[in-house]
Amino acid sequence: MNYLEVHFSIEPYEEYISDVLAQELGEIGFDSFVPADGTLDTYIIENNFDESALKSLLSDFPFEAAIEYKVNPIESKNWNEEWEKHYFEPIVIGKDCVIHSSFHKDVPKAKYDIVIDPKMAFGTGHHETTSLVIGQLLQMELKGKTVLDMGCGTAVLAILAAMRGAHDLVAIDIDTWCTDNSIENIEINKISGIDVRLGGAELLKDLHFDIILANINRNILLADMEQYAACLSNGGELYMSGFYVEDIPLIEAEANRNGLVLISYTEKNKWAVVKTVKE
Repeated sequence: MNYLEVHFSIEPYEEYISDVLAQELGEIGFDSFVPADGTLDTYIIENNFDESALKSLLSDFPFEAAIEYKVNPIESKNWNEEWEKHYFEPIVIGKDCVIHSSFHKDVPKAKYDIVIDPKMAFGTGHHETTSLVIGQLLQMELKGKTVLDMGCGTAVLAILAAMRGAHDLVAIDIDTWCTDNSIENIEINKISGIDVRLGGAELLKDLHFDIILANINRNILLADMEQYAACLSNGGELYMSGFYVEDIPLIEAEANRNGLVLISYTEKNKWAVVKTVKE
């Protein structure tokens, strides 16, 4: 699966403008974002790129800012080396979890030591949404639970769930980069019992879970929540992230329509994770 990198320059640059731009880009198919001072690098599957939709989005953008973009095909690279050079540093979440790559030295000690060698799958724990869901996982009772990691990326969530006692895990993503990388990371961490599958919500028919983790984006969550609820056991928990605090009312309304009750939410830098329970 081929990707495009779309580089955005923003003038004047404000973090909230970059965040809103990323959110709106997510609604037209972009799935990964790397902000920097004055710029935003974004990634999209080549076949999903609709330049007319992008131009329409920018013409209707709600803030006064000069936004220019450049589209670059992504060449084959050693992505571990790229992450080592530019992005990925070890991260400690809570007191018990450290996430790092195999090339890192002097890694802090933690109860749950997760090795992630990212390719084009952006799920290293650094983004607020991933760290928010990991924070929830560290508080859950997972022993003996069946778990779905929907939109698994690097499978970091499924790996941690397995380390904490979950079983019969399923990790699903629409991107072959992600599923291939998930399988590699599961093997690196010597984890068994995670079934990695390529596809979307159509794969959920006839499956049942005690806990579902869905860290995707707002529109996909709204579109697929009915399928999530249908394969969740009574009293089961659905954790959703990939959206802003201001989007919680939309998420809660759709959850209620599908027999789910919002129990709580946690936020970090305007991003949110919500916990819902099936009645």
